[in-house]
Amino acid sequence: MTEHPSFMYTPNEYEAEKASNSYLMSVIAVMIGLPLPVINLIATVIFFLANKRATHFVRWHCMQALLSQGFTFPINVAGVYWTLSILFGANIISNSYIAYIITIIVFNIAEFIATVYAAVQTRKGNHVEWWLFGPLTHLMIKS
Repeated sequence: MTEHPSFMYTPNEYEAEKASNSYLMSVIAVMIGLPLPVINLIATVIFFLANKRATHFVRWHCMQALLSQGFTFPINVAGVYWTLSILFGANIISNSYIAYIITIIVFNIAEFIATVYAAVQTRKGNHVEWWLFGPLTHLMIKS
């Protein structure tokens, strides 16, 4: 995650708040719908659609937040499905399951920290690009 110097636009207070809220939306959705990973994705999609006509800065950060949720969604769904198949099905806890759960926990903690950092920085009016999602966001959101 980097602060991107080539994004030379300085957003006003309202834009910075809206962009920051795009990241906070997924954090709040995690708290509300923790066992259901689809809640995060739905909340972020709704926030993006509500701001699709906003300024470039706001749309860009809404899309980056959406891409990050789109990436974590299938990983979390697989973990929930596997856990439910152990609890209610014939599957047993295996070393593979434990390794996968540890991996997604670490991944989600890292994503949570990055999301909070991005929310704080965009609230200050700084442009923050995530190393994986920033270039994709540039391709999807044009000026």
